[in-house]
Amino acid sequence: MNHILQELASVLEQRKQELADTSYVASLYAKGLNTILKKIGEEATETVIAAKDGDKAQIVYEMADLWFHCMVLLAEQNLSPDDVLLELQRRFNLSGLTEKAGRVK
Repeated sequence: MNHILQELASVLEQRKQELADTSYVASLYAKGLNTILKKIGEEATETVIAAKDGDKAQIVYEMADLWFHCMVLLAEQNLSPDDVLLELQRRFNLSGLTEKAGRVK
């Protein structure tokens, strides 16, 4: 399934070159970082509400929206899904408590 993340990342990069009136993603880029961040906040809230309601189909739907908008943010910041996957891999055999204790504050 990682290939779908790469395909989406590629499309999101292409959208950087498009006009805001021709693409939803291009319009997000044109509106700037604050708009992208607000959209992530909205999608995170909708995901939480779906989880509280216990509707599995709605959780998946909202999570897809959240991941999508997080990937828009990654592309806007010139990052890729691989950057996040590498960080998850780094943490894989690390206790969550140990990882959290080692964070710089």
